[in-house]
Amino acid sequence: MKKILFTLLAAVAAPAFAQTTNGAGFTQRDINQQQRIEQGLQSGQLTTKEAGSLERDESHIDKMESSALRDGKVTAAERARIQAAQDKASRDIARDKHNAQTGNPNSASSQRMQSDVQRNINQEKRIQQGMASGQLTNREAGKLQAGQAHVDHVEAHAARNGHVGEAEQAHVQHAENVQSHHIYRQKHDAQTK
Repeated sequence: MKKILFTLLAAVAAPAFAQTTNGAGFTQRDINQQQRIEQGLQSGQLTTKEAGSLERDESHIDKMESSALRDGKVTAAERARIQAAQDKASRDIARDKHNAQTGNPNSASSQRMQSDVQRNINQEKRIQQGMASGQLTNREAGKLQAGQAHVDHVEAHAARNGHVGEAEQAHVQHAENVQSHHIYRQKHDAQTK
């Protein structure tokens, strides 16, 4: 009986899993992990420096996703590498949120980082929506993930010393504005799935 149930579940799950191989499943996990980082900043479980380190992990994952989507398809090997990197990032988030270090969610630096991470969430949601609606091809989504990697890298660099100043945030916001423009342009061009 268990064998039959497992076979049925596998048959039902396989098509759903195949649908996420185009990158949409990766984008949802990116959103979830960014939300966990933001929540950690808001609760004080994460310091600004820890959030910056986690953004470096997210940048690495976005680069992997961009590379995988470059040819329009995600192979099983690429998917496995991305999932392994996402699993590691998830463990890093959990570790940093539950260590002895605490941040001040009301500090100007933390508020700046929270704002930047929230914008990451919004950008990832726009990419995900574009993929789901067919406004974005897989190749376009790959290019946009490269842009997300750049934004995450700029955030990580800004927070590397544990403080995000006004000038650093202005640099991050510039990168986010450029990325926002790219997302809009790619979603509204003539290319569709």
